[in-house]
Amino acid sequence: MQLSDFNYELPARLIAQNPLAERTASRLLEVQAGSLVDRQFKEILSLLKPGDLLIMNDTKVIPARLHGKKPTGGAIELLIERITSNQRAWVQIRASKVPKLDSIVQIHNRNGQSFEAKVVAYDGRFFEIEFPEAILDLLEKFGELPLPPYIEHQPNQVDANRYQTVLAKNPGAVAAPTAGLHFDEAILTELRAMGIEHTSITLHVGAGTFSPVREEDLSLHKMHSEWYSIPETTLAAIEKTRHAGGRIIAVGTTSLRTLESFAINQQRSGDTNLFITPGFTFKIVDCLITNFHLPKSTLLMLVSAFAGMENIRQAYQHAIAQEYRFFSYGDAMFLTRL
Repeated sequence: MQLSDFNYELPARLIAQNPLAERTASRLLEVQAGSLVDRQFKEILSLLKPGDLLIMNDTKVIPARLHGKKPTGGAIELLIERITSNQRAWVQIRASKVPKLDSIVQIHNRNGQSFEAKVVAYDGRFFEIEFPEAILDLLEKFGELPLPPYIEHQPNQVDANRYQTVLAKNPGAVAAPTAGLHFDEAILTELRAMGIEHTSITLHVGAGTFSPVREEDLSLHKMHSEWYSIPETTLAAIEKTRHAGGRIIAVGTTSLRTLESFAINQQRSGDTNLFITPGFTFKIVDCLITNFHLPKSTLLMLVSAFAGMENIRQAYQHAIAQEYRFFSYGDAMFLTRL
């Protein structure tokens, strides 16, 4: 597999900059082998069957972007990549010159408050920062919602609500599991009434999800690692669904990667750096609800593995021609495993 196999040209006007007024107002492209059907997202009710099981990611996006100054006075921006303990996290740093190890950075907010944090390690990609208090508490006072780099406005109150899924409860993600953004409480209630249940996993999406793949030869790419957890109740629901002949529907690539990681390592929690490309054998997930993904991204490779490279290529060409909305606040696809 070559990186260039997963490139496409997208007009900038199709990158959704804001959410629609209603979560379920988005469009839905149904992708079957040799067939593309334009739908509205609410038509998901007709694509699912009694006995199917939706698996959703209940991670919660944290206000992970911090602003401050270096000892020299230069501006610095920190983006939490991953919280590793109560007071330590790996972060991405943007500055004219990155800080040295053991140096102190001052973080401030718009209210004039500030605190000092220490740079304690560097792994070649991320810096480890030691915070003076519990990180989540400090983020609530000093942090900013980390909208994706292709969304051009500053985060506002609409984003504070709509860049979270309705199931979000476990804080730790720095990017939303965006397929879940299309669901509201009303449609989940309708699905339950039809005999279609939902359950959850947790995968804390890292900022690495936006990192470009730099290797043309995909066998050389090193996938970023993310923490996941699967409740025993979710595994029991999957087993019950399988036994009854129902389908496992992953809501988002994060849910799919979590389930397929478990199928490989049989661990309910831990780190996953599973890199899915065409040729991968899926063991759990039957169908996938997902948004449209960035060119040359690992997520585009994943959906190509799941639904077939040619099917995805045709789907994206169709979506561009029909002016679907792309990326985090964009429209969705319903994919069946090839």
